[in-house]
Amino acid sequence: MDNGVSSYRRFLSGDKDGLVDIIRTHRDGLTLYIFSIVGNMDIAEEIMEDTFVKIYVKKPKYSEKSSFKTWLYSIGKHTATDYIRKKTRISIIPYDSIIDISNEENMEHSFVKSEDNITLHKAMQRLKPDYEQVLYLVFFEQFSSDETAKVMNKTNRQIRNLLYNAKKALKAELEKEGFVYENL
Repeated sequence: MDNGVSSYRRFLSGDKDGLVDIIRTHRDGLTLYIFSIVGNMDIAEEIMEDTFVKIYVKKPKYSEKSSFKTWLYSIGKHTATDYIRKKTRISIIPYDSIIDISNEENMEHSFVKSEDNITLHKAMQRLKPDYEQVLYLVFFEQFSSDETAKVMNKTNRQIRNLLYNAKKALKAELEKEGFVYENL
């Protein structure tokens, strides 16, 4: 599977269905990744849409130095960073205080299926943003260390250290709840 390269080439050749295929394939994962950056699902969805609009309008060159998915997530991260810079203060709503989260829960439940993973996902949201991002990319998106480093604009060594510390922090967070996660 090419993760969208052939669809992007089709889109660049004039076939708009190529972009539709990319959006269908990567929409949910990209939104959840952006959510790990901004902490608000509505804003994450808006930034995800802005990311695809950027691709539609600017048609950036894909150099094939990384996987297509890594390239796409990097564009999403830069779009989120630009949004944060423009908005000096983003109101981040704590996960537990959201009253109507039906849309958010539907997306999460379709993506995170077991009860243990839902607990894990909620615990991740209480970590530092870099910790949440590295864990999300490595464990939920199955990005390699190299891909994660490119998306997060860090070195491989920084990613290894960040991942080690993130797993340690997550384990401590889960233990506070009395939950033991065997894979950490």
